[in-house]
Amino acid sequence: MVDIVSFDKVSKSYDGRAYVVRDLDLSIAQGEFLTLLGPSGSGKTTTLMMLAGFEVPTSGEIYLDGKPLSRRPPHERDIGMVFQNYALFPHLSVAENLAFPLEVRHRPRAEIRQRVEAALEMVRLPQVGARKPAQLSGGQQQRVALARALVFEPRLVLMDEPLGALDKQLRDHMQYEIRALHDRLGVTVVYVTHDQSEALTMSNRIAVFAGGRVRQLAAPDVLYETPSDLFVATFVGESNVFAGTVAARDDTVARVALADGTAMAATAMDAGAAGAAAAVVVRPEKLLLGPLAETCENRFTGQVADVVYHGDHLRVRLAAFGRDDIIGRMPTGGPALPAIGASLAFGFDRAAARAYDPAHGAG
Repeated sequence: MVDIVSFDKVSKSYDGRAYVVRDLDLSIAQGEFLTLLGPSGSGKTTTLMMLAGFEVPTSGEIYLDGKPLSRRPPHERDIGMVFQNYALFPHLSVAENLAFPLEVRHRPRAEIRQRVEAALEMVRLPQVGARKPAQLSGGQQQRVALARALVFEPRLVLMDEPLGALDKQLRDHMQYEIRALHDRLGVTVVYVTHDQSEALTMSNRIAVFAGGRVRQLAAPDVLYETPSDLFVATFVGESNVFAGTVAARDDTVARVALADGTAMAATAMDAGAAGAAAAVVVRPEKLLLGPLAETCENRFTGQVADVVYHGDHLRVRLAAFGRDDIIGRMPTGGPALPAIGASLAFGFDRAAARAYDPAHGAG
């Protein structure tokens, strides 16, 4: 695939001392849906604002189609933008809002009318052109904002937490609407969010930001199943983390001893040599309970501390190793669990666990 955007050693500082973005090298392929994911202050929104032209890099350069962007104002970048607060003009009708980016580009009236009608059809709102934004629901306003970003057929569309103001049901619906539009139109999308589920659902690739740097850039399944370090493993999705010390290590396996002497075997990621601190990470769905744990390489016994019904699964909290926050999941409708306080076997295979250097767990 051809890269449409590239960041070359881009850094951003507002005071000359602290850097919000540090030495960023990042390429975005034409037609892909790339999500910038990270906690507040990680640099993801600043990266998007530099690409949009609302912020200027302190050093380095951003290229669009191989041409530097630093000296080009936002309106000359051929980039559409969708904001969390929609940013629609309240005094203009929906049709006038959509016509605005075409008018500033001096398109003919007949073309403007045709494109506005097509854009409203595209987001399945053909009957709302005469309404004002305040007369629409939140989901409709977000569709109009999306149509306005696409109406002039930009090379690139940037979205800054566009679903953050919507309720969960509508947000879930709009995730699939936006993804379907992307698949149909083939436009390149750069999307910013702090919502891991949203990123996993929508993206071709995800760049996880922390401390102004990209900690991992990968497809959603790779990111979730094989996090590169402890920060990514604990930020993306839910994890059980067991702290200990490396007892032995080779190229593929780390054997870790917990503080109480419990031994675990895990796939070695960036864990250190024997004697180094280590963190073993296991996803709740990889923690097998009851009879399913009998064949696990890592097999233990705990006490059931709590069971919570979640519709399609039960969330089981276990006490073991001097703690009571070990989480497992099991589908509903299976064999009955022991009562709270009763003993329960649990375990996981080596391939389901990953051993990391805990020093790489900070954002």
